[in-house]
Amino acid sequence: MDEHTGCMAPALPVLTAAARAELPIGALERMPKWLIIVPLAVQWLYLSLRFGGATVPSAANPAITAGGLVGEGKLEYLACMGETARAATATSVGFAVKHAALSGAAGGAALDAAMAGAALSYPVIVKPDLGLCGYGVRRIDSAPQLLAYARAFPDGETIVLQRYLADEGEAGIFYARDPASGQGRITGLALRRFPQVIGDGRSTVAQLMRASARAQRLLGRAAHQCAANPDAIPAPGEKVRLSTIGSTRVGGLYLDGGHLVTPALTAAIDAIARDMGEFHFGRFDVRFASEAALRAGSGFSIMEVNGAGSEAIEAWDPATSLRQGFRIIFAKQRLLFEIGAANRRRGCRPIGLLQLARLNAAQNRLLDAYPPSN
Repeated sequence: MDEHTGCMAPALPVLTAAARAELPIGALERMPKWLIIVPLAVQWLYLSLRFGGATVPSAANPAITAGGLVGEGKLEYLACMGETARAATATSVGFAVKHAALSGAAGGAALDAAMAGAALSYPVIVKPDLGLCGYGVRRIDSAPQLLAYARAFPDGETIVLQRYLADEGEAGIFYARDPASGQGRITGLALRRFPQVIGDGRSTVAQLMRASARAQRLLGRAAHQCAANPDAIPAPGEKVRLSTIGSTRVGGLYLDGGHLVTPALTAAIDAIARDMGEFHFGRFDVRFASEAALRAGSGFSIMEVNGAGSEAIEAWDPATSLRQGFRIIFAKQRLLFEIGAANRRRGCRPIGLLQLARLNAAQNRLLDAYPPSN
């Protein structure tokens, strides 16, 4: 099928051989989430004592709710962007969902107007303004699909309509800028591979998924719908993409892409970040045309920006040892506190602990109410 079906799309070239597409589950991926949190919580406590506050990181990006730790909307980052940053970002528009206005035969008129106003056409990506880890992110191919999504979305909340990016390359580019010296740099780059299965000419997509350690993560998930026909029998060697999103929670694969970081890419990302005012720390999630273009600092489009709460996802590369993975995550946490503390010295006030807890609780409640991703 072509790239507009969202079902069967060519995967990115593997790094070594065909077997690279089905790498073993990495050390961090195998660990229960709570077990990963324990050492991070211990260091967070230590850094809180060292820097004088548990919420110091919320001052890392003063113009964003809680600095982007939790509870911020995706549209907040767009609102901070100047011309340079917007030119590198996929066209997006917010839409406040009101179920009463979406009912009846003419219920989709407001959605049609929002699409037209932003010069968007199908297919389009739709996602929650307040979300994480790909929850609620869907590729929408028609007006009836969009209306159904909006009607299933929590009343009173905001969705983001975004131009669909067909490029197969996807990366998370981690950026940090020292508020004192003004020096910006890329601290890490992760490549995402979408969950997929490879046909053998005999097995159905569902059978291939059950035989894949990664693709099994899609089975039985109420929060996600497979983007491919489970009853289809792919030809031998045919690669079947299973998801619009590349999160590890649905079988995606993260690879360390540090070899793609060049002075040209650093300069491009630094220019974008500086065009976002007081943005000092976070991750730019991008789609790109080719690795060569990305190295040259061109040929990429920003899907979204994540702030202080973004993860150093390159640590989830299966080739990364447990010790190396935690070293990467610990370093990110220390840098976050350092930047937050530097901004506090400049007069930026961290959020209160109780307010932070309320934002986190509100966000978690919404995640369970979003329509499934695909």
